[in-house]
Amino acid sequence: MNNNQLLLKYAGLTFQFLIGIGLFTFFGIKIDAYFKWKTPIAVWVLPLIFIVAIIIKIVVETSKKNNSND
Repeated sequence: MNNNQLLLKYAGLTFQFLIGIGLFTFFGIKIDAYFKWKTPIAVWVLPLIFIVAIIIKIVVETSKKNNSND
C-alpha cells in the first residue's frame, strides 16, 4: 500500500471516529433528557462503548494486515 492509500484509510477512520463520538454523545444527551436522570449516565456510557468498539475494530484490522504479510 502506498502512502496516499494509507493516508486516505486513516483519514477515513478518523472521520468515522469523530462522527461516531458526536452521534453517540448526541444520543446520550437525548436519552438522559428523556429519562430525566440526575447523573448523565448515557452521555458517558454510549461514547465509551463506541470507543471500545473502534479499538477492537482497529486491532482486528491491523492483525489481519499483519497476518497477510507473514
